[in-house]
Amino acid sequence: MDKEQFSHLVAQITAGKHLPEAIYLHKDAFSALPEVLQKFIPAVGQAVNLPQEQWNLVKLFKKEFRLSLLSYPEFYTDSYPALKQSLNVDLSKLTHKIITYHDSENPPILHRKETMVLEDNPHYEHFIAITQEGENAGLYENTRIIGFKRTWENLIHKHGYELVDGRLFRRSALPLEATEDNIDRYKTALVRHELSAPMKSLAKHGFLEGGYSIFDYGCGKSDDLRELEAHGIDALGWDPIYCPDTDKVPSDIVNLGFVLNVIEDKDERLDALLGAWELTDKFLVVSVMLANESYIAQFPPYKDGVITSRNTFQKYYAQSEIKAYLERSLQEDVIAVAPGIFYIFKDKLEEQQYLQKKYTRHHVWRQLTSPSPIEAKDKAKLVITQHQALFDQFWNTCLELGRIPAHDEFEPSDQVRQLIGSHKKIFTLLRELFDTREFEQAEQNRKEDLLLYFSMGLFEKRKPYTQQPESLKRDIKALFGDYKTALNLATELLFAIADTDLILTQCEKAHQRLPASVLNQEHSLIFHKNYIDELPLLLRVYVGAGLQMYGELDESIDLIKIHITSGKLTLTAYDNFEQSVPFLVERIKIKMADQEIDFFDYVDADKRPPLLNRHLYIPIEHPDYKKQLSFDQRLAKRMECDSDSENIMNRTEYDVLSQK
Repeated sequence: MDKEQFSHLVAQITAGKHLPEAIYLHKDAFSALPEVLQKFIPAVGQAVNLPQEQWNLVKLFKKEFRLSLLSYPEFYTDSYPALKQSLNVDLSKLTHKIITYHDSENPPILHRKETMVLEDNPHYEHFIAITQEGENAGLYENTRIIGFKRTWENLIHKHGYELVDGRLFRRSALPLEATEDNIDRYKTALVRHELSAPMKSLAKHGFLEGGYSIFDYGCGKSDDLRELEAHGIDALGWDPIYCPDTDKVPSDIVNLGFVLNVIEDKDERLDALLGAWELTDKFLVVSVMLANESYIAQFPPYKDGVITSRNTFQKYYAQSEIKAYLERSLQEDVIAVAPGIFYIFKDKLEEQQYLQKKYTRHHVWRQLTSPSPIEAKDKAKLVITQHQALFDQFWNTCLELGRIPAHDEFEPSDQVRQLIGSHKKIFTLLRELFDTREFEQAEQNRKEDLLLYFSMGLFEKRKPYTQQPESLKRDIKALFGDYKTALNLATELLFAIADTDLILTQCEKAHQRLPASVLNQEHSLIFHKNYIDELPLLLRVYVGAGLQMYGELDESIDLIKIHITSGKLTLTAYDNFEQSVPFLVERIKIKMADQEIDFFDYVDADKRPPLLNRHLYIPIEHPDYKKQLSFDQRLAKRMECDSDSENIMNRTEYDVLSQK
């Protein structure tokens, strides 16, 4: 079965719960499906080794070649059954992903069960009665916020009802419960003298250049808003304490900055997340505080967080914990941008454009060649020579794209076509005049950038080819021929990072290619983050896979270590990398196989390990290289160690030896 046939069959379905994007149907109603789907859906479950008893509902997507097999064990016994497991199958990429909710305190739940079975089902009338109760109580007025257990129960409570044996009963007035502690939530709003970290991330990616409206959900004292407004950006905000009267308005980008971690009530925390998501048109930015267990242990525990010395509540997260929480709560792919900062895209086209930019190297092309002398009889080449600046611009566009531009990708297209003809004809002539190696390198670079993008896309859901941006479709056709070929190459590339022999070979190749690096044979390759784009493609994929959990490399990170055999990636930050002996401030170890991140902070300056032999990490052309080399050689002689390799030493040992 292909996508066209699948979509045609799904469009014929009249039974089930119909939503804009998908149809939900219970197994017991499969007789209402086209016969082909009746056989196809169970066959998909068998193909991915999912036993029949582990699913009882199917979710059929209307616009994508995709389906989900869902397990609601209490479908017939619970009025609003909870999802225990979801198997999502992408039939276009032949991949699947299982999400379990066994331990979730807030799983997705079902409503309007009568729509998912047939009228001859013995439970049909009972399901209708349950739904009618909810409608009479006013619980279905905003259907976008009722899909999770906690939100639903909280909504029932707010409307003055209680669930008793699965049925709604009006609750008598009850005295308000006293809180365990009087939390000073107002103290969590900080005074900022520069943009907050999530706003800086938006600025870094060009989202604060005026083309997007911003809403700051939980804006505190509005320091970010004042700065954004000073730059003429359409920015508004709301805060329950400092700006409670401001309207909550839908915006392109909604920022939920360091809000979830200061709300002690789980239901209110989820309401804040869903409320911010409701206002989001393009994407939501969520940021929280991260901390390890040793740091958290210094505070008195309270609910699922702690009480700080300022009598405020803080829920400190681990990177993987908050990412999983966001994915469960919103049922969307979550992109880690930095530690504690995440983007969740509602506009999937915007998501693809962001990811393409993220994995694209930014080249500054310097013209090294010029048209060779030509004979006057060659009219077309003479025209090019007479309009050299214009055709230089065309050639540079070819270099930027790695292919021939479409008409709408080159602004003076009408002008050059009037002078010579089609873009293809112009390109053919220019290849005779310019050094083609320049274009071949640009073409190869663009192809590698796209393979990196597609490889990283395997971690996330992707739109089918028909819904890709036009520029990407052109790239795929010009560089790969078709979408399937590009995805197959990307899949092979991603799987190859598990081949330790291949990683070793590529690390040796990188050591020869990079301006500066340290190769610890069969153990690791260390290099400065500035050279990440100069790595062989396989190592760019290796690093990219590691950064899927961590996020993007920020300014604080200096060195990157690729562990050749253990599938790990280490990031290190120093107090001042430009000084002769920098000292380690933070070390982050990303364990790809375990999907874990360990953060090691060296807060105590007296215990920070030194980075010896800094000359190994800067290029020979660097103006300070010779000075640094001389310093490292003198220091190594004093410490009786090798000046041409990595040396690991603690601060105490360094202080003693350096004073000899």
